[in-house]
Amino acid sequence: MQGKELAKEMLEKEDGDAELPRDAKIVKTLLKSMGVRDYEPRVIHQFLELWYRYVVDVLTDAQLYSEHAGKPAIDSDDVKLAIQTKVNFSFSQPPPREVLLELARNRNKIPLPKSIAGPGIPLPPEQDTLISPNYQLAIPKRQSAQAVEETEEDEERANPNAPQEQKTDLPQQTPQRVSFPLAAKRPK
Repeated sequence: MQGKELAKEMLEKEDGDAELPRDAKIVKTLLKSMGVRDYEPRVIHQFLELWYRYVVDVLTDAQLYSEHAGKPAIDSDDVKLAIQTKVNFSFSQPPPREVLLELARNRNKIPLPKSIAGPGIPLPPEQDTLISPNYQLAIPKRQSAQAVEETEEDEERANPNAPQEQKTDLPQQTPQRVSFPLAAKRPK
């Protein structure tokens, strides 16, 4: 009986808890007993929601078990069975420590592969990467002096009234495309 009196006394001592419902006071007391002193007020409401949802689920399952057994009302055996079923199917237990240690021993017996990479960041082989030639450079190709003169003569014939200022001594440049991989080495 001392535990109930102590809990009741703790509930009464709370400042500003007079307006809280009984269940909220219980959640607050549970948090304090677990060593949680600082939390947002919404935490209490979240725990209450979880608590109510769990109780409804257990009672719904207990009602199903009671109906299946042909009982007119739910009894403690139905509730115990519903709780046990919920624990067995909702919360999975990790394997025992001995099983985990045995699995770790078996896995650690297999040696790691030797690293064949040198110093620095290991890169995959070139055939497994996306660094093949993926762009082109437009390098102007110089025309010979004779081709430039022929081009100028052709332009004069086509347009004899063209102003002389537009003509320059620079040869016409036609682009030439060159592709090369990024990892290519420069010739020495």
